[in-house]
Amino acid sequence: MDEARQIVTSIQKGDIKPIYFLMGEEPYYIDKISDFISENILSEEERGFNQMTIYGRDTSIDEIVSNAKRYPMMAERQVVIVKEAQDLSRTIEKLVDYAENPQPTTVLVLCYKYKKLDKRKKLHKVIAKNGVIFEGKPLYENQVGDWIIKTMKGRGYTISPKAAQMLVEFLGRDLGKIDNELVKLQLICEEGTTISPETIEENIGISKDFNNFELRKAIGERDTLKAHRIVNYFAQNPKDNPIVMTISLLFSYFSQVLQYHGLPDKSKASVAKHLKVNPYFVSDYSIAAKNYPMRKVSQVIGLLQVADVKSKGVGAHNLSQGDLLKELLVKIMN
Repeated sequence: MDEARQIVTSIQKGDIKPIYFLMGEEPYYIDKISDFISENILSEEERGFNQMTIYGRDTSIDEIVSNAKRYPMMAERQVVIVKEAQDLSRTIEKLVDYAENPQPTTVLVLCYKYKKLDKRKKLHKVIAKNGVIFEGKPLYENQVGDWIIKTMKGRGYTISPKAAQMLVEFLGRDLGKIDNELVKLQLICEEGTTISPETIEENIGISKDFNNFELRKAIGERDTLKAHRIVNYFAQNPKDNPIVMTISLLFSYFSQVLQYHGLPDKSKASVAKHLKVNPYFVSDYSIAAKNYPMRKVSQVIGLLQVADVKSKGVGAHNLSQGDLLKELLVKIMN
């Protein structure tokens, strides 16, 4: 995220603010910025006396302010990091007085995860004026694959779009979980390596042939044999391939195919922009649109909605998830 990078760059250049309020639903960059501050503002020798980490559930605003007003010992600054500051949400506005006149020799970092300050309140306005407010916003699912590709490029690796998509489908949008797997791949693969679907399969345990991405592709291409093989594999491994996830991904896919039908400009660049997908995958939508006219796509979306209800036990007549998925596949490809 560009904003997080700008904060780090400013600190590296010596532009250090007295307050960093890190908030939002996506905790990944909150942790990254906080860790960077923890490891880089003070030297190792200075941290012993001048850096502390406290937790929201174990403290109060008054105690935080008291610690922040202390003077550093044999150092230019002190760093006070408040983890899980969202536990102080009921009293957080009491920080206004300190934020209006923060201690210039203190760097106060508040990690306010999964919540946000009200922009209309005074605290938000004061911190924005005297410090830094960062909001970690969750990426949409169709943005995570590109995030993986860019992240690995920045670390000296190349990862194929399909390999990135496999990680997204297996791990979802949790950037922390994804980053943990990327770090494992970095330990295994030499810098400069291209990470392929085979690399993912061998080292993370995600099948390159039997996954939701390949099922979606097989259905789009009307490859009945391949689609049934994947569904049978899912039926035999329901814990690793929950039907709710499969239905959700197919619903998203066919919604995009429906959108593709309505695009006046079907060039690769236009489709990638409007569907918010990597250009690498545009041909998949072109093929699916030829195999599924608009009326059929609308019908498939209806089938997926019914299957979603059945997967939650409504009107399923005691069918297993595997049988529900097989029934759905027959109806889609009929």
